[in-house]
Amino acid sequence: MKIRRILASFAALAFAACSTTGRHGGGSDSDSVNGTPLGTALSERTEGASFLGSNVDRSRFSPVHFGFDSSAVAAGERGKLQAVADFCRSDRNNIIIAGFTDERGTPEYNRGLGERRALTVREELIKLGVSAHRLQTVSFGAELPADSGSNESAWAKNRRAEFGVVR
Repeated sequence: MKIRRILASFAALAFAACSTTGRHGGGSDSDSVNGTPLGTALSERTEGASFLGSNVDRSRFSPVHFGFDSSAVAAGERGKLQAVADFCRSDRNNIIIAGFTDERGTPEYNRGLGERRALTVREELIKLGVSAHRLQTVSFGAELPADSGSNESAWAKNRRAEFGVVR
């Protein structure tokens, strides 16, 4: 099944990301998720095992951002969910929702928070009329930061959920 292969790609990437040392830096626009550089070290370690797999469009939607230690979708982020729901009404492809956190907290806590964020987004999309069987979730916690800085600006970018359209 396509979803299992894609989730395996997520797991492979998460494993590869965990095996890197230090922060992910650099990277080119071609090594990115929703325009965010993955970093040279990470992309070299995961060559051939892209973020979601080659059959997933990961550039169609903007990430949904969250407040500190929160999995609630803010009012200003709801338009992003509406765009995904509108797409789902006109397209038969499945969606993968990946949850992320900033670097603060333990790895276990961050994986849990990332999963809560992905599940909250999933539930909101279901409320907007998207069929539950078309939505899958995964959590990366603090892995694959959108911004490798260690300040509030970077942390705010990293507290997010991203979407992939399975083709």
